[in-house]
Amino acid sequence: MLRAIRILALLLVVLLGGVWATAWFGRAPDESVADSFLRHLAKMTGADMPAPSPGGVQLAQGVALGGPFTLVDQTGRTVTERDFAGKPLLVYFGFTYCPDVCPTELGTIAAALDAMGPAGERVTPVFISIDPERDTPAAMADYVSRFHPRMVGLTGSAEQVAQAARAYRVYYAKVQPRDSTDYLMDHSSFIYFVGPDGRVRSLFRPETTPEAIAAAVNAQLRAL
Repeated sequence: MLRAIRILALLLVVLLGGVWATAWFGRAPDESVADSFLRHLAKMTGADMPAPSPGGVQLAQGVALGGPFTLVDQTGRTVTERDFAGKPLLVYFGFTYCPDVCPTELGTIAAALDAMGPAGERVTPVFISIDPERDTPAAMADYVSRFHPRMVGLTGSAEQVAQAARAYRVYYAKVQPRDSTDYLMDHSSFIYFVGPDGRVRSLFRPETTPEAIAAAVNAQLRAL
């Protein structure tokens, strides 16, 4: 029995050592080894892969997304999660220089709100920048106005953006194309439905149709 325990302990040490090595060499820019280790460990355990459900992705039991943040809106006003208390949200993380994915997903949010009819007025669309270096409040104001008149654009310092991204487990990293002087941002691309309590109730994969999002969010609103 003791020998079996020792063997299991040795295997566990070897496994964790392998994960740590993978985390060291596979970490994103500006990501600590510890954060990279936890991210890779979550992949192994499936904690970052919620089970699919109709109309989006249902969060796995015990997985919580969302939380406290301090950011700056497109008018230059400092806001926190408390400013959105009691309001259902559709949240997307991206950047204004995004060539295709971000405009597509923000357009999907706007179309989903329109498809919801009167119930769509209850939901606030929110776009959070992961490129604070270029996405000033003025840039955000111009950008979000192109998608929906009620869309809120949030940016902030690098530290503030990182805090918000961690709360929602958003991956992002600066990428420098070889044939361009301008950088791009690599990032995860989920649309989050946030309940009035500030916690994510469900999320939607890229290219989910506006109709599917509208149906799922309407169902969530009826359940509140």
